[in-house]
Amino acid sequence: MKKIEAIIQPDVLGKVKEALYDAGIYKMTVHKVRGCGQQRGYTESYRGKVLKVNLLEKIKLEIAVNEEFVDSCIDAIIAGARTDTIGDGKIFVTDLNRCIRIRTGEEGNEAVG
Repeated sequence: MKKIEAIIQPDVLGKVKEALYDAGIYKMTVHKVRGCGQQRGYTESYRGKVLKVNLLEKIKLEIAVNEEFVDSCIDAIIAGARTDTIGDGKIFVTDLNRCIRIRTGEEGNEAVG
């Protein structure tokens, strides 16, 4: 079992979800987050003051998958999120030691589904 976390641009969420659905991956958690990377933000003027905005709106996806879905999940996220510009995002893959479905008490691969 693996946990895949992806930080993506908000405007590509629809494309990423569609690519994940096409890959047979339907379960995910989506968070609105703020952060900065290589972009380092931007400056804007508001009422005559120059403001530095360095925490940009992003979307964080969390997806738990069994081993056979790891590569297809990563490929789907890349296919939906890639625009070939700075700020497309990052994908992190970590081991998932234990998963328990609360409703049934199932553990492991059966709980991830």
